[in-house]
Formats: sequence, structure tokens, C-alpha cells
Amino acid sequence: MSKVIFNRRRFLTLGGAGLVGTTLAGCDAFDSFARPGHPVRDFLIGANEMTMAVQRTLLGSEALAKEFSESEIRQGMRPNGSTDPNNPDYLALRETDFSQYSLEVGGLVDNPGRYSLDALRNMPSRTQITRHDCVEGWSCIAKWTGVPLGLILDEAQPRSNANYVVFHCFDIYSGGLSGGVPYYESIDMVDAYHPQTILAYGMNDAALPVANGAPLRVRVERQLGYKMAKYIQRIELVESFADLHGGKGGYWEDRGYEWYAGI
Repeated sequence: MSKVIFNRRRFLTLGGAGLVGTTLAGCDAFDSFARPGHPVRDFLIGANEMTMAVQRTLLGSEALAKEFSESEIRQGMRPNGSTDPNNPDYLALRETDFSQYSLEVGGLVDNPGRYSLDALRNMPSRTQITRHDCVEGWSCIAKWTGVPLGLILDEAQPRSNANYVVFHCFDIYSGGLSGGVPYYESIDMVDAYHPQTILAYGMNDAALPVANGAPLRVRVERQLGYKMAKYIQRIELVESFADLHGGKGGYWEDRGYEWYAGI
């Protein structure tokens, strides 16, 4: 497993393939390596499928990502991607220190609901010290506190045809001539119920900072950082991605990323 991970990361961060890593990390410019049919893209697809097969078949759905000690937190969590959303609804919530925030959970569930930030903080929580691995090549260890996503899903009672959990976010990305595009991301039910998948409202023993996704972000510790959506507005359970934006399951996936970013 470690050899597969090392080779994939090294390929992404060295030489010309490093340009692909830049694209995957959320940069605005895309290059020819990401085009369908390019050998670099074909390599990434193969590595992606191999990683998922290893994790799901050999390690099992409950295998944990490595956790660290507090002494290994040596710097603040590096923010990346969107760090200061200008969505008017988000700005209004930020003015009240998110006291009026509520998380909507709906879609293919029998018990849709809303949760205030206080309600989420009063639910059973999990704290974990994990390493955030960015496809750009950098990593950062931080302490995260939040409610396990599985607890929220248990209350929502997913229907049998609910295959994916979609995170709709407040941040709006540039869409060129088409205007702004809302950020969204998704995971399947296996990762949604993983013990380390949490909706984090705290970081390093403090409230989650705006630059790192306040008031709520998801942590999916067995995947690369771009899967960990920030500024979550609502959660929707769906059967497929066909009717969501570009149909690939995420903002960056719609622009060439691989949907599964396991490490």
C-alpha cells in the first residue's frame, strides 16, 4: 500500500506531472495533461482505481488513517482553495459569528432536518489529530473536532437508493462567461460512515477559522484534501450525480479531477 501511495504522489509532484498536481489542487489554469486521452491522465486514472481497490478490498471500510500526537502539530493549518467567501448569505452569517447558521440535511432521506451550530456542538463528538495531504505536495498535521457524519445520517435515515452524500457549499468559484459556480463535493456511503469522517467545527482546540472553512467542513481522512469541502451550507443524499452541475460529483471533478482521491 505504501509503495502505491508513494509512487502516485511522486508522479504528481515531480516534473511535468507536477503541473497536473497544480491543476488538481484547485488552480485556475488547466493544461493539456488533464485532457481525456492524454497518457498522463490515463496514468492518474489507473492509480486512482488501484488505490480505491486496495483501500476497499484489502484494508476494509473501517481501516483508520494514521493519527498523531499533539507534539507533532508544529504549525497552524495551512489554508488553501477558497479562504474568504463573498457569498452574501455567508457574509450575513459571519457577521453574527454564525449564531444563525443551520445545516440542512435532505435529499433521499426519510427524516430531513436542520441543525444549528450549537446543536451540532452538543452532539457526541470525535477529536482526531490527522495529516492533511494536498495533491500539490504539501502536508500539515492538525487537530480536528466535530460530529461524526454517520450520526447525522442515522438521524436522517437514508433511503435504500441513497448512494452518495453531497456537500453544497457557500463559496462561489469563478465560472467565466457563465458566471459564478457554487462549490460542491461528494463521497459515497462507505466513506460517509467511516469513523474518521466528521463534520468539523473545531480546529486545534479553537473554533474553526474562516480561512479553514468555518463554520463547518468535512474531514475525510483517507482522501486527499480537495475532497474535504469547506463552508458547508447543506447536505443532500442522492442516487447519482447526473442532475448535479457537471455530473461528475464535485466542482473540480467536473473540470477533470478524479472523483476518488484515496491515499
